[in-house]
Amino acid sequence: MDPKEHWKAIQEHGFKDMAPCDIMDEFGEMEIPVENGFHLDKDIVGEHFADYDSVLVLSHFKGHAMGGFGGALKNISIGIGSTAGKTYIHTAGVTTDAAELFQKLPPQDHFLESMADACKAVISYKGAENMVYINVANCLSVDCDCDSHPAEPEMGDLGIFASTDPVAVDQACYDAVVNSTDPGKKALIERMDSRHGIHTVEATAEHGLGSREYEIISLD
Repeated sequence: MDPKEHWKAIQEHGFKDMAPCDIMDEFGEMEIPVENGFHLDKDIVGEHFADYDSVLVLSHFKGHAMGGFGGALKNISIGIGSTAGKTYIHTAGVTTDAAELFQKLPPQDHFLESMADACKAVISYKGAENMVYINVANCLSVDCDCDSHPAEPEMGDLGIFASTDPVAVDQACYDAVVNSTDPGKKALIERMDSRHGIHTVEATAEHGLGSREYEIISLD
């Protein structure tokens, strides 16, 4: 998509009034290696990613049509990826041509494992000590914000989760949905589990990028 359209959306949503904004792949992209990946040998991100010493990953935790759910791990893989990088992840390393993406979709678990590969590349490149993650678990639609017509949420908000561990924060959000007493959780659980969404967490933990064990410390 033309970056001018992105800048228009940024302006219309008021983001430029809150903070400086950057489209990281507006002028180019770069490759960062994946060491011992499940499917990928590299991740492709915007070249401006090199300009930042640290990264705060602010994610809206909710359902997703392809990944089951989206949180910290989806944001540091698909979110940070350039257009070519997003395509490379979605096709488990088969192509970087976005026009071919939907003709070359891999088995579901291969896609999810490729997200874990991209997470490994990003965290290794930037340094785990230089990244922190905040998941906002509200407006819990079964659909991603990237959907032009997302379904209305059927369950109530769960709160804000923060961690220096992206595996733990996504696992905690997933568990919070499953363990909720809200009867409206059924639709979101079906969306997450029908896409085997938790496998991204499993695969990223297998890469040694975090722990699925965690302790909740409430600040309210």
